[in-house]
Amino acid sequence: MEIQGKNLIGFEVSEQNSSVFFAINPVSGQNLEPAFSSVTMQDLEKAILKAKNAYLIYRKKSGNEKADFLDQIASEIENLGEDLIKRYTLESGLPEGRAIGERGRTVNQIRLFAELLREGSWVNATIDTALPDRQPLPRPDIRSMERPLGPVAVFGASNFPLAFSVAGGDTVSALAAGCTVVFKGHPSHPGTSELVGKAIIHAAKKCNMPDGVFSLIFDAGIEFGQALVKHPAIKAVGFTGSYKGGKSIFDAANARPEPIPVYAEMGSVNPVFVLPEILKEKGEAIASQYAASVTLGVGQFCTNPGLMFIPRDSDFTEVLKNHASKTTGGNLLNKGIQTAFLNGIANQSKQSEVLATGLTPEGEMVAQPFFLATDYENFCKNEILTKEVFGPSSILVQASGIDEIYEAAEKLEGHLTATVWGTSAELESHSLLIEILEQKVGRLVINGFPTGVEVCHAMVHGGPFPATTDSRSTSVGTHAITRFTRPLCYQDMPDQLLPDELKEKNPLNITRKENGKWVYTE
Repeated sequence: MEIQGKNLIGFEVSEQNSSVFFAINPVSGQNLEPAFSSVTMQDLEKAILKAKNAYLIYRKKSGNEKADFLDQIASEIENLGEDLIKRYTLESGLPEGRAIGERGRTVNQIRLFAELLREGSWVNATIDTALPDRQPLPRPDIRSMERPLGPVAVFGASNFPLAFSVAGGDTVSALAAGCTVVFKGHPSHPGTSELVGKAIIHAAKKCNMPDGVFSLIFDAGIEFGQALVKHPAIKAVGFTGSYKGGKSIFDAANARPEPIPVYAEMGSVNPVFVLPEILKEKGEAIASQYAASVTLGVGQFCTNPGLMFIPRDSDFTEVLKNHASKTTGGNLLNKGIQTAFLNGIANQSKQSEVLATGLTPEGEMVAQPFFLATDYENFCKNEILTKEVFGPSSILVQASGIDEIYEAAEKLEGHLTATVWGTSAELESHSLLIEILEQKVGRLVINGFPTGVEVCHAMVHGGPFPATTDSRSTSVGTHAITRFTRPLCYQDMPDQLLPDELKEKNPLNITRKENGKWVYTE
C-alpha cells in the first residue's frame, strides 16, 4: 500500500511507516484515501530539534519580514483553490459554503496579524530613561518589551478544520510572536491539514525562513502529543478541544521539571439570561434566534448556547417548543463526537424533560437536535445539567423569579460567553447581573447570541477555568499574540544593541510609553 499522507518535518517529508490511519467521511462512514502515516519518535525528535534551531534565527526576523511570511501563507492557502474545499467537505461533512467561509476567515485572520506586525506597537515598548542626578540614588536606563518564548506545540481542533487548525489562530499568533511551531494535526481531517501545512512550508521557503519554522505531525492517538508537550525544547502550548484533552495537556506541562504555559480552550455552555420585560416584548424573536443559535453548525461551535435561564413563562416555553421542533440536525464531525453527544443527551434527559426534538437528516454520524427543560430547583440538584454536551442541544431553566436568576449567575463556572437579554430600563436596573457575569466569562453579549466570533483586535475568546486554562488571554483576535511572549527588560543597554523597538530615536515609529506617558507617532 502506498502511503501518500506524510508528516512534514520542517522542509523534509517523513518516510512512511507501518502505523497508519485514515480520515473518515462523516456522511458515509467510509475511509478516505490516502492513508496517513503516524509520526515516529525519531521524526518527532527531529521536528522539535529543527524548531529549536530555527527559533534562534526566526526570533530575530523583523516585524515586516514576519508580516511578509504571514501574507504569503494566506496567499498560498488561497492558491490551493478547489482542492482544499473538496477535501475539507469530504473530511468534515460540512457544506461547501461553510468551507469557503472558513477559508476566508482563516486568511483574513492571518492578514490581520500581518497588519499588527507592520504597525509594530503591539510589543508594548516601555522606556524609563536614566536619572543620574536623582537622590538619594540615581535611576538607570530601563527599557522593556514583549519577546517570543521559543518553540510552541499547537494541537488542531476537530470543529474548525481551517480556522482553528494548521494555519489557525494558535499557529498564526505564535508565528507572529516570533516563535517556531510544531503542529499536531487532528486525525479527523489530515488531508485538509496536509494541504495547508504544505502551503505554510511553501511560504516559508519563498520568504527565506529557516528550515523548522513550522512542522506538521500526525498521530491518531495521544502518545506523541504527550511526548511533544513534555519535550524540554517546547516552551508553550496552544490547544482547542475537550476538557479531558486540554486538562491532560495542562497537567503534563505543569509536571515537567520546567513547567510551561498552556493556553487550552476546553469548551463552554455559554448561558443566556432573559429578563422578564424583554421576554414579554420579544419572546417570539428570542425563541427563534435561540433555536437557530443552538443548532448552528450542528451545535459544534464552542459558542453555541447550552443553557437559557428565564422567569417562569409557559407562553415562551410553547413558543420555543414550536421553533425547536422545526430545527434540523446534521452530520457530526466524527464518531467520537456522536457517541459523546448521544451519551450526554441520554444522561441529561434522565434528569430533565424533553421539551422538543428537531428533525434528523440522513447520514452515518448524524445528530438530532434536543431541547430540554427543567425548573431551577431541579437544575441545582443535578450537576449533569450544568455540563456541556457538544452538539445541537440546550436546556431551558425556568426560575421562580429574578432572585433565582441572580443565584444561577453566581453559581456559574467559567465560560467563554454569557448573554443577557433585557430592555434598556431592565439592563440598567439589573446591572448587578452584568457585574456578576463579568467575573465568569470572557465575552458578554447583550441582546444577541454568542455564535459568531468576530476576528478583530478587541475580541476576547477565552474565559475563566474550566473554559480555558488561562483567563488572561484569548485564542481569537490580535491579543492572542501575547500568549506566546514574555516581557524582557534591558537595563543600561547600549543603544546599538537594543532591539529597534526600544532604540532612542524610535526607528520603527511605533507608539511607546516613555517615562509613564504614551508617545504616539504620526
